[in-house]
Amino acid sequence: MELHLRNAGFAHDIDWSETVPPATSPEEFADHAIYVICNSGMKNSVAEPIYEACMAALLSGKRVRRVFGHPGKAKAIQKIWRDRERLFVAYLFATDPIKFLQRIPWIGPVTSYHLAKNLGADVAKPDVHLERLARRDGTTTHRLCQRLSRETGYRVATIDTVLWRACAEGLLNSTTYERIGWKAAFNPSKLVPRDEG
Repeated sequence: MELHLRNAGFAHDIDWSETVPPATSPEEFADHAIYVICNSGMKNSVAEPIYEACMAALLSGKRVRRVFGHPGKAKAIQKIWRDRERLFVAYLFATDPIKFLQRIPWIGPVTSYHLAKNLGADVAKPDVHLERLARRDGTTTHRLCQRLSRETGYRVATIDTVLWRACAEGLLNSTTYERIGWKAAFNPSKLVPRDEG
């Protein structure tokens, strides 16, 4: 599966996940949180330009609401940017970083793992695809990724990235896998190479 993804242009995603450094500044922390909020509930291809517009607005001193039509998310993004120094320091000293992240506006039980992963934590995000894969195997997303991490030597976060990307790109159909199994769910012909242009 990893080889198929690498050959289709997703090597950077895998390599990044294997070496992601922790956030080192309040701005970087806020940037990651804003990215996760923009991606929550949307395809990355839709969320990416929204995220870029939000960051451009913040960096130029404009209100996010002018570039992002979702009032709740726009308000949360504005607040995170305003409070970034306090939030970053509190995150660094949090005894339970996942629980701390869940207290940030628009960061919930699933997106807290996405954010933690992007901040360098070696965790898996229990999204819909990984939950289906785990249910088929009679386990949880975290246990599934931990087992595969032990078996492959990759970080838990990298296993998450490979499985999620395989499902998101059609290489592995998580619904079919949950219902029928691997042979019916794994389909390399469905994987479309990433457009590098």
